[in-house]
Amino acid sequence: MAAKGRMPGDPDPEEMKRRMIRVDHAGEYGALRIYEGQLAVLGRRRVGEVIQKMADGERRHLAVFEKMIVERRVRPTLLSPLWHVAGFALGAGTALMGEKAAMACTVAVEEVIDEHYARQAEALGADDAELKSVIEEFRDDEIAHGEVARDHGATEAPAYEALSAAIKAGSRLAIWLSTRI
Repeated sequence: MAAKGRMPGDPDPEEMKRRMIRVDHAGEYGALRIYEGQLAVLGRRRVGEVIQKMADGERRHLAVFEKMIVERRVRPTLLSPLWHVAGFALGAGTALMGEKAAMACTVAVEEVIDEHYARQAEALGADDAELKSVIEEFRDDEIAHGEVARDHGATEAPAYEALSAAIKAGSRLAIWLSTRI
């Protein structure tokens, strides 16, 4: 019989937390690679300092999850080499489309991460105060990144709706894969 709120086949609470740490580690790594790709193309132009500040935030998030991976003995995703390339390519590709497209990428990714972190915090409940606190703090940071990107013209990017939808779909797929693989 499954525990309250769990269906047969659902991971037990400890496996659920390991999956959260695995996917969040992968996500922060991918986000950092997106910003590195954008910076490689845009350099220090107008939004370069803004992007660098967001990249520094992702670097800090990544360090926290790297520590949790080790301390909690969580296997990182096997897809890290893919996220290394795909994150950089997404960042560089959107930057090649212009500063506003780079900002649109940030908004799309951060909206998906906002939803993702909210679901994780809700699923944790009071079960793991440390992990829940980290997730809630980082969710606030990601929401702020999205707001900064909107302030820098994200919604004015060419084909914003289509670009945003494609990036969101890719982000959701990356989350699903990294949780499991």
